[in-house]
Amino acid sequence: MSYYKVLGFEREPFSTSPDPAFLYLANDHQTALINTIIELRLRRGLSVILGDVGTGKTTLSRKLVQELSDRDDFIFNIVLDPSFENEKSFLEYLARNYDISYPADANVMVLKETLEKFLFQKGAVENKIVVLIVDEAQKLSGNSLEAMRILLNYETNEFKLFQLVLLGQLELHTKIMNMPNFFDRISFKYTLNPLSREETKEMIEFRIRTAGYKSNMHLFLGEAVDEIYSYTKGYPRRIMMLCHAALKDLIMKKKMVVDARLVGEIIKSEVKSGWEVLNHQLQKENY
Repeated sequence: MSYYKVLGFEREPFSTSPDPAFLYLANDHQTALINTIIELRLRRGLSVILGDVGTGKTTLSRKLVQELSDRDDFIFNIVLDPSFENEKSFLEYLARNYDISYPADANVMVLKETLEKFLFQKGAVENKIVVLIVDEAQKLSGNSLEAMRILLNYETNEFKLFQLVLLGQLELHTKIMNMPNFFDRISFKYTLNPLSREETKEMIEFRIRTAGYKSNMHLFLGEAVDEIYSYTKGYPRRIMMLCHAALKDLIMKKKMVVDARLVGEIIKSEVKSGWEVLNHQLQKENY
């Protein structure tokens, strides 16, 4: 039997997989999501969401996909790994994923013309909103960004025909700042920050309840939340990994609740393990 079933859960509460059902909408996430949807509906072109590693960008992208799936006027695709070899491979990717027919020997110019016709047909004639969501956007090459800039140029007198949402680590900001013609096309830009102490508590409770926990007893005591927040600095991915470890320890040590002592022991173990790994690496380098 899985550990989460032993504790009364129907699903694993602290999986790091980007399940939108488990996305706790902290103030930053809610602001980013609502504003991005507004930008898309107004067809304003380019939205950029930045955030450090583990701040919830990928889960937010899946939540956005879920929201768009419920609306008939959107045609969208999501790119999970935008490491395209060159501009042509990126344009071919778009054509395939939007089910656009193009000649097998099509060059970059033909591909751009084909995409422009598709965008005009869907956007101006059929009144559909064509969206591309790019996760891990800091991996985009200069050629891919330039191709996106060209696509953002396609417009009617009233709106952009191509809607682009980039979600990436903070280095993405530096990359696009070095492309003034791309940077000045940003209609909405937002940076996700780590959670506050109260949001950390709310996220833990939200994920527990979403996973099916029905007891009135608090599984994580307030003192445990304090320890978790202090150690993770409010980064959602770190919080989930620490909470997952805490629940496993809860079972192994046959305890009823997660308290500060249990969390502290996990943290000490992680710190010790981290130092051992670091010392091993240093020894190898000095060998």
